[in-house]
Amino acid sequence: MEITYYHNPRCSKSRSGLELLQDKGVQPTVVEYLVKPPTREQLWDILNKLGLQPRQLMRQKEPEYKENNLDDPNLSSESLVAAMIQFPKLIERPIGVTSAKAAVGRPTENLLNLLS
Repeated sequence: MEITYYHNPRCSKSRSGLELLQDKGVQPTVVEYLVKPPTREQLWDILNKLGLQPRQLMRQKEPEYKENNLDDPNLSSESLVAAMIQFPKLIERPIGVTSAKAAVGRPTENLLNLLS
């Protein structure tokens, strides 16, 4: 099974999610998304697989969220996706993605849904 894992190595949840997958025998393709953010297309694919709107995948307590007025309810979904690409720190983490589905690893056990 091929899993792409959007990872922040400084995040304990992200590290524990990666360890969980590895303990299950999965060696995901690890993408440090703060260094290499997902493209617009990749981010839309993740959102669609999660069944979420862009704001639901955003870390709303990050300073970049307030500083860029991303709490404005009139912002389009495209604007929010563009903000997540520009400021990848805003993307909730970790995220595991397969060809058919995705899971946010909060709680970490959510990632097990990728294996079934």
